[in-house]
Amino acid sequence: MSTSMHYGATMEIFQIAERLRRDMTATEKIIWDRVCKNQLGARIRRQHPIWKFIADFYCHEVKLVIEIDGGIHLRSENKEYDISRDIILKEFKIEILRFTNDEVINEPDLVIEKIKRTIEALKQKLVQKPNL
Repeated sequence: MSTSMHYGATMEIFQIAERLRRDMTATEKIIWDRVCKNQLGARIRRQHPIWKFIADFYCHEVKLVIEIDGGIHLRSENKEYDISRDIILKEFKIEILRFTNDEVINEPDLVIEKIKRTIEALKQKLVQKPNL
């Protein structure tokens, strides 16, 4: 498996990601407006290809995926997919934060604060163990 920031994603995945960037959901827009342009002290990309997946948001500097889950993620088959996807992402040593649409809509400041604290904590880990 590739160790670049895209982990060997195919051209097809890149094309899907590009389409998703053009058609962001309302909750993704809420988050993007608050994390783009290094507002949290780290570059965050939206609809970022990682191997055969597309992360809603990804910070490569600290290897953090941020997912915004709509109602479809409550279905059992989607829950199973999300669990298996998270296992694979963790094999890449990527941390995952998940928020529901309701959390983003009703408590955006808390969501952003959690993302910011997580980025800061992951940066601190890198300082303590730079080559791991």
